Amino acid sequence: MERGKVVVERVGGKSTVTRCISKYPLKFIIPNKVGPAQTDAVWIYTITYGGGIVSGDSIGCEITVGDGCTAVLTTQSSTKVYKCVGSKCSEQKLEASIGQDALLAVIPDPVTCFSTAKYSQLQIFKVVPESSLLLVDWITSGRHERGEKWEFSFYKSTNRILTKGDEPVFLDTALLEQGNHGSISDHLQDYQSIAMIVLLGPKLKHVQHQIQEDVKKLMSEQLHVPSIRSGGDKCFPKPRFIASCSVFGPKGTGVVIRVASMTTESIYNFLQHELAAMKPLLGVSPYF
Repeated sequence: MERGKVVVERVGGKSTVTRCISKYPLKFIIPNKVGPAQTDAVWIYTITYGGGIVSGDSIGCEITVGDGCTAVLTTQSSTKVYKCVGSKCSEQKLEASIGQDALLAVIPDPVTCFSTAKYSQLQIFKVVPESSLLLVDWITSGRHERGEKWEFSFYKSTNRILTKGDEPVFLDTALLEQGNHGSISDHLQDYQSIAMIVLLGPKLKHVQHQIQEDVKKLMSEQLHVPSIRSGGDKCFPKPRFIASCSVFGPKGTGVVIRVASMTTESIYNFLQHELAAMKPLLGVSPYF
């Protein structure tokens, strides 16, 4: 597994990258500044040579966000996973450590798996009681312009949030696989993108409260507007956008939001709106 490593520490009272190592096919781009000069946040862009993940690639990334620091891990575009060669599965692993009064925002563009692709990712986050984490993990149905719709062979995404003693705070795995009990397309039908958003820690309390209220209102409106069939019977149309919220962790310190949409653009719009309140912490609003 080819590995990369980034360490963010406070230097001169500011979040600063003190170590950055990467190996082919992984590369980090770290701009001097994103957003206003007074914003204390380091932005880290991950890219792969060739514009995507090739069959059989195995990429690892470690990031350490020191006490009192803010870091953003993102991408320049969607993560493309190319078609499978033989039985080779492409894989990525992210291991992150978030310190006291520190914030890590993992806000990539979605994963887009090409036809027959096999892809697995594992993301592990080590936190302390005063750590804050924003995690967006999402996938599209494929290359729409080529008519692909959930035609990849295998997709697995595992996310774990652990305390320093490896006690689990949040464990989640999403698995999409073509099988004998129907294709991925059969199960997801008209939905073209699915997403999970995790917000944990004291710095994100204001965002948690707002997004819970917004999702409650949104789904209340969508699920209580019946259409009328020709015979006069009421029926409920399939919602174009579905979202749910639930809390997790000690004393409900975390919130997880799950979304399915008939268009990828709708999820972009949802993320733009709901995460706009992150601008003072990150310098710019995510997904704008």
